[in-house]
Amino acid sequence: MKKIYLLLLIGISSLLIGCSKDGEDSVVKNMKSKIKDIDSYYLNGDLKIYNDQEEYNYDVEVYYKKDGFYRVNLVNNFNSHEQIILKNNDGVYVVTPSLNKSFKFQSNWPNDSSQIYLIESLYKDIVSNNERNFQSSDKEYVFDIDANYPNNSNLVKQTIVLDKEYNVKNVKVFNGDNVVQMSMTFNETILNKEIEDSIFDLNSIITNMNDQDNVDSSVSSIDDIIYPLYIPTGTVLTSEEKVSKGEGERIILTFDGEKPFILVEETVEKTDEFLIIPTYGDPYLMVDTVATLSNNSISWISDGIEYYLVSDVMSQIELVEIASSITKIDYNK
Repeated sequence: MKKIYLLLLIGISSLLIGCSKDGEDSVVKNMKSKIKDIDSYYLNGDLKIYNDQEEYNYDVEVYYKKDGFYRVNLVNNFNSHEQIILKNNDGVYVVTPSLNKSFKFQSNWPNDSSQIYLIESLYKDIVSNNERNFQSSDKEYVFDIDANYPNNSNLVKQTIVLDKEYNVKNVKVFNGDNVVQMSMTFNETILNKEIEDSIFDLNSIITNMNDQDNVDSSVSSIDDIIYPLYIPTGTVLTSEEKVSKGEGERIILTFDGEKPFILVEETVEKTDEFLIIPTYGDPYLMVDTVATLSNNSISWISDGIEYYLVSDVMSQIELVEIASSITKIDYNK
């Protein structure tokens, strides 16, 4: 009798495991089909980025059209600072309306890493990860998989929640201690939506900017120097220089030691004519802004101050770590 009972248990366990695996395979197969059928989409949602004890909230809108056309509108909920990541046939741009400027990249963005706010990027992460953990309920599918953020080794895994129609509902990205570093809630998703080509046209964006009252984030002076909260071991601040530059100021901080680097902080002005600045590197989403990350430098604009961090010896991951310790929003303003 015991043998029969044991055999029944083994049989039932095998059946349940088989059903679970078949369920996962079926979901992944259906996702692959869905990816092929997506020619365009529009989505909006809420993005949260966590840095130490602080939380940064963004309103996100994404427009996508097949063959690599993207437009991502990011609006910081605290200070209404808006940036637009745009990809079209001419390249990749990060547009900052408050300064009437855009940085232009020759970049492979968004294909080289996970992107928490892009549907097809999340589908790709699920499909390509053979070590995924899959769970299913009456209302949703849940995948726990590795995250692919080569410039931020702190982001190691992600949980992606889909509804029963395989639409992404929520994404959370965790560090190695299982603490959430980013989360994205998808409020509305419209697949195969008709999207006008003008949405991806830089000139149309510039025209619309000129018709709107954009917040001017220019400042004329640096009241407080912001020092990195993180400095590599064996590295110290050795010099500090303030320079006047026309309408504003520039601070040059030099750090020497085992991991030497230079940090420049300077005021930025809104230009009368729209300015396109060619740059090297890739767009990189920091806690409160989109930065430019290259092999040996990272630069970004936050609250009217432009930061430029450069080192000949540090990796991109180390540059990002220092930069992330600098970016802070003053909630007392």
